[in-house]
Amino acid sequence: MKRSLLLLLALICLPVPFSFADSFYDVYEDPLAARDEYGLRHQSPRLYATDFAPRHAFRFGYYFESSASLTRDPAYVGALQTLLRDHGYYCGPIDGIFSPLVSEAIARMQKNYSLRVTGTLTYGVRRALHLP
Repeated sequence: MKRSLLLLLALICLPVPFSFADSFYDVYEDPLAARDEYGLRHQSPRLYATDFAPRHAFRFGYYFESSASLTRDPAYVGALQTLLRDHGYYCGPIDGIFSPLVSEAIARMQKNYSLRVTGTLTYGVRRALHLP
């Protein structure tokens, strides 16, 4: 009994060569989850002009808009351009403008997903990119 108590006391009092907090939180830096000086995560490491464009307060508001009105919304088109770029279909600037480059990227994505190739924002494109 005394030996086990002394062994437990010795294990508790021994210095630990490293701390879990130091090894996990300080050394590990995730390049995909950038953090600012306050330690808050950001969606992307860069800010675009479309990040400051006015948008609906809730995602639910986009479900009832037509594709024509969504292609005029710079915040929505910026999100579309970002997703197309992340999937490897778009290489242009993230400017919130529905340009011919965006239309070509959508056409390539529609072809790869076996959708009707129109080059326009359709319900199938929105579902494939998980957009409202």
